[in-house]
Amino acid sequence: MRIMLDDGAFAPVRAHKEDAGLDIRAKCGAVVRAGQSMTFYTGVHVELPPGTAGLLVSKSGLNVRHDITSTGLIDPGYTGEIVIKLFNHGFEDYQVHAGDKISQLVVFPIWHDPVIKIVDELLETGRGDNGFGSSGR
Repeated sequence: MRIMLDDGAFAPVRAHKEDAGLDIRAKCGAVVRAGQSMTFYTGVHVELPPGTAGLLVSKSGLNVRHDITSTGLIDPGYTGEIVIKLFNHGFEDYQVHAGDKISQLVVFPIWHDPVIKIVDELLETGRGDNGFGSSGR
């Protein structure tokens, strides 16, 4: 995967070689106010491998310790700057400093082959339309 960095940007890295996600760091600091969100420009551009997409996923430490989440999808062919929106679901402001890990990029294969067919009903499955909580506690 090819990566281009703007001035002042931090290269995405895996904290451990077996980690699924590449840590993405904030280029500049800012405060994410309690109950609000803030957009962070990272200065990171990626050229994803053919047949893949990138998923921006919350850092578990930020989520568990500070109620900070993020998510996003990087489509193949997009080479613009990765921009991350952090959501503060907590009751306290959270200070992000330049260089802090704020999200992680997971690259995964995508499948373009399925043909979309509009139907009047779907095949019956064991789960059907049973959603939230249907698998038990």
